[in-house]
Amino acid sequence: MGNARLQSVHVHPVKAFRSLSLREVVVEPWGPAGDRRWMLVDDGGKVVTQRGRPRLALAAAELLPGGGVRLSAPGARPLTVPVPRGAGTVPVRLFRDKVDVVPADDAAAHAWCSALVGAEVRLVHLDDPATRRPVDPEYAQGGETVSLADGFPLLLTTTASLDALNSLIADGGHAAEGPLPMNRFRPNVVVSGTEPWAEDGWSRISVGEVAFRVAKPCGRCVVTTTDQGTARRGAEPLHSLGRHRVVDGRLAFGQNLVPLGRGTVRVGDPVRILD
Repeated sequence: MGNARLQSVHVHPVKAFRSLSLREVVVEPWGPAGDRRWMLVDDGGKVVTQRGRPRLALAAAELLPGGGVRLSAPGARPLTVPVPRGAGTVPVRLFRDKVDVVPADDAAAHAWCSALVGAEVRLVHLDDPATRRPVDPEYAQGGETVSLADGFPLLLTTTASLDALNSLIADGGHAAEGPLPMNRFRPNVVVSGTEPWAEDGWSRISVGEVAFRVAKPCGRCVVTTTDQGTARRGAEPLHSLGRHRVVDGRLAFGQNLVPLGRGTVRVGDPVRILD
């Protein structure tokens, strides 16, 4: 494990939009700075993701100073959306959680996002990640919170495990779909220099100057079958994960992390296994 390194870092400024690759990122208690602080909700207040709207894979969001975002998508004029100021919160539903968020105060943002999705949606912002949403109490320790990520502050994957999974896909019934790129799994941190599936045995790790608790394996959904460049769907990797990687009843790839402190992680940082 002496050669394990941080190969890449990714954030998703708007939940379900394309990932943004960075050279470094500040890790806050609830996740990487700028990661999933915005999301879309439908007219009933429920989160909108690639699960039901794979076309969201084609949209991108650039982080702006102060927390705003610049939205772009094929066939659409780019739109800058500032962080809403002075507006009250509204409750929305993020899977099983009720979360208080602040709607974007620019009607153009809602119109832009609705045109992208092809249905009426609103763009909302998480103003206070320190208090708004606790980590799942079944896995949390001492008041941990999370942004608008699916359930945990960060997601880690490894290149060795992806190589192993792609070998399983090549030997299975959908070989033409492989090899799959890492962006199918939408991680925050990607680690190289490990053995395949080594991350299954980790309890605590450090990446550069930041330590993390490894909370649980990440159960995967239909989003992983979505080509992030075309929005088309296939059978993999769920077909191969279902045959070879069922953990606690879920199709598992990657590990959910909770930061044990603040700090900056950078591409090339050493990754150390603490427990």
